[in-house]
This record gives sequence, C-alpha cells and structure tokens, in this order.
Amino acid sequence: MGALLVAGTTSDAGKSVLAAGICRWLARRGVRVAPFKAQNMSNNSAVTVEGGEIGRAQALQAAACGLAPSVRFNPVLLKPGGDRSSQVVVLGKAVGEVSAMSYRDRKRELSVIAQTALAELRSEFDVVICEGAGSPTEVNLRATDIANMGLARAANLPVIVVGDIDRGGVFAHLYGTLALLSPEDQALMAGFVVNKFRGDPALLEPGLRQLRAVTGRPVYGVLPWREDLWLDAEDSLSYVADGVIGRPAAPVGGQWLRVAVVRLPRISNATDVEALAGEPGVAVRFVTEPSRLTDADLVVLPGSKATVSDLDWLRRTGLADAVRLHAARGLPVLGICGGFQMLARTIDDVVESGVGEVPGLGLLDTAIGFAPDKTLTRPAGKALGQAVTGYEIHHGQVLRRPAELDGLIELSDGAVEGAVAGPVMGTHWHGLLENDGFRREFLRWAAGTAGRDGFTAAEGTSFAAARTAQLDLLGDLVEEHLDTEALLALIERGAPEGLRVLPPGAPPLD
Repeated sequence: MGALLVAGTTSDAGKSVLAAGICRWLARRGVRVAPFKAQNMSNNSAVTVEGGEIGRAQALQAAACGLAPSVRFNPVLLKPGGDRSSQVVVLGKAVGEVSAMSYRDRKRELSVIAQTALAELRSEFDVVICEGAGSPTEVNLRATDIANMGLARAANLPVIVVGDIDRGGVFAHLYGTLALLSPEDQALMAGFVVNKFRGDPALLEPGLRQLRAVTGRPVYGVLPWREDLWLDAEDSLSYVADGVIGRPAAPVGGQWLRVAVVRLPRISNATDVEALAGEPGVAVRFVTEPSRLTDADLVVLPGSKATVSDLDWLRRTGLADAVRLHAARGLPVLGICGGFQMLARTIDDVVESGVGEVPGLGLLDTAIGFAPDKTLTRPAGKALGQAVTGYEIHHGQVLRRPAELDGLIELSDGAVEGAVAGPVMGTHWHGLLENDGFRREFLRWAAGTAGRDGFTAAEGTSFAAARTAQLDLLGDLVEEHLDTEALLALIERGAPEGLRVLPPGAPPLD
C-alpha cells in the first residue's frame, strides 16, 4: 500500500502515540504494518530479537503491529550522556560517542543506513508508519536532517503534522511548521492532526476551517485528551519532577504503599516503575530532593545513562545520604541497572565517564567495573519464587560479590543475578517488575519490610493486559476520531499534487 511520516510541531506533541495508534488500527484491519524511526534520541530503550538496542517507543509501536522489536525499526539511536555528547547506536550496536558538532559529519553515512532500512521494510510490509524526530522545522538542522523532511524527500513520503492543543498555540504551531518549510518540503506535507483536545469540538471548528482555508490542507482529525494514556512514555522529559506517575486505584487493604523514584538527571528506562504505578494502592512519585524521601516506604534508584555523573549528583543534592538513611532505618531500597551499580561499594568506570574508580553508596557488598562492550540480552530466570523475564542494557559488570551475598534472580545454569542484603535489593534487569507474579511478591516484601502491614498486594493485576488495552485504545482513537478513509488514501497514493505553497513571511492567522 505505501508509507506515511508522522511529524510533530514540537517534541512530545504526540508523534509516538499517534504512530502507534495508526499501526494498531491498520494491524486490526489485517494490514501487514511495521513502524520506523530513522533517528531517535532517548535513554529509554529496548533489546531486540537480534540482540540489538532501539528506542522504547519503536518497541511499543512494534507491539502495536503484532511484531517483535527489530533493529531495523530504529536504525539510529542517540543516548545522551551529557549536555553535549551522546552515545550513537547504529543498527542496534553502540559505535561510539559524539558531540553535537561531530555528529553532523556522520549524517550522510547514517542517512544511507536509515534509508536502506526503510526500503527493506517497505519491500516486506504492506505499510510502514514512520515517526519523525522533534520538529521538521528546526531550520538550523534541515541541511543534515535524516529523520523528518530529509527522510520524506528521499523516500517520497506523505507527511502529517500533529500538534498538542493542550500546550496552547496549536494553530500557530501548525501553520508555522508548514510556513517555515521550503516549497519542496511543503509539497509533501499533506495535512494536520490536533492532539489532546478537551472541551466542545464545536468551539474548535472555526479555527480548523480557517487553518484549512489558509493552508489548503485538511485537518485529518482531533484526538481527545485521555488521562489513561500514560504507559510507556517515550522520554523521561515527559515526567514532571516530583510528579505522580499514573493514576492508581484505591488500595485493596487499608494502607497505601508510597514509592519514591529518584529522578536522575540522565535517567534511563524510567518506564520500569510504571508497572508499580499500575497497582492498586501503590502511589509512585518522581523525586529530586531529599525531603521527598522522608515519608516514602520504598525508594527506587532507576537506570542511568551516566552512572558516575548521576551518583555525584546524588551526593551534591543530599539524596545519597537520604537513601543511606532510608536503608539504615530498615526501609526497602531497589536499584535497577545504573541504580543497582550505585549501590555497590566501588565503581570503576573508564568507559562512560572515564574517571576510574569512585566509591558507591556501599549498600551492597559488590564492586562494579565498566566493560567497553555493552551487555544486550533478554534473559529468563526465577526470582522470589516466580518465573521472570527481562532485558539487560549496560556496560557495568559485577566484578566482585562475596559468596554469602544473596542473589535476587536464579538463572538456569545455577548462577545468580542481582543482590539482596537486608532491606536493599538490586538488579541489572529492566522489565523485571512487569512480571506479575514477581511484582506481587516484591510488593509484599517491600510492604512487610516497611512495616506497612495494612497494605495488601492486589491479585490478578496484569501489566501485559494493561499495555494491550492501551494499544487498543490508541487504535480506537484513530478509528473514531480521524478521517480514516482519507488517511488510507494518503498512505496508498502519497501526498496530493498541487498542494498550496505558503510564501516566506506569509501573514499569520487571525
């Protein structure tokens, strides 16, 4: 049939969820559809069937299509480790660190890789739904763009632009996105979608009519605001500091379990804790300063793309002492991946930070060393009496652990992964909390350790079912609120001929 590029007026305008919704809608119609994002920038990632690494949003979009994640769905992934440098992952494998300026020199090579991956997918699937990156009108970056109009021009993709009306200024955003493009780019921009609308649609219609009149392009639909769309957020920037995650149901027992997740500056795979936030009676909050830990039952140190740097931040903010005090009071602490590494006695890092050996928090009697090659696996084992699966993405390795230190996960060969010492638990596995049986046992352990005898772990909560329901909801929103016949025509035939070109300096909307 064809392909489509979903662009956005800004980051977090709704590109990822709209692309996932279109994928789900098409898959339910029996269309063989695949997702694609030429270049993603995110520290939330997933391990693919090939043993590579891609952005988590593309893994979710693959699930919407009924597919296992593949490196071809996101051939270039940038993982920021600092304000001016990122790790570059190409076809699933880390190939080095780059600065913003040095990355520009690699764009031609990476553009060829991305276009080749897209061409292969288009030859194998009926439809490929592509997602842009940021905004297509970053005019300072247009010459080296490989993910937005650069990709659209190279592959002759029709483009729709989604804007977030909840932020305000959506008409200016949509109009300005089109007006700032060159005539050649404008020729592929076929229309608009408004996202996160609350209120009476009749109040919006005059603005939609004027947008159509001044641009010559249709609005394919208006997606309503839905509070229940919060799982698998593409970027940790979507989380507000000291903000509550999800909307938990009331507790089954008489007490809530309060969970404080430290929002590290370079937090990675923040979605690990969403499975906790989906449990009745579990209140999960991101925190950035020590006072927020004083009333927490459980503290979680999540993953980090810059373990040593984020550990230094913990010390400078006073959070390191607060976490140690929490554990000293006998209250539970969970470290995941980079957070697990921070719990060690020492960390020797000549790979990410290059600083060598530094002291950890000393809450687990382990030593961590960073290896040049990244561990990328999708393992299975048994933890707290429950069968578990997960995925690993890390340079850090456990170099020393005493025999008397309990492991958290038992592997099939008799080896152990992770560690448990009193109220402190750590693991390199992402996705561990998505295992329903383990999560219930973990919550019982955490509540008992914290003295929350009135908390009862709910039976029957299924995180996989919650994720499936969200994907179906996205498909429903596309089917019910977009002009799907027009969308199908766009996918099949490409951008219409003779679309109006807005001249530079065109008058603004009234």
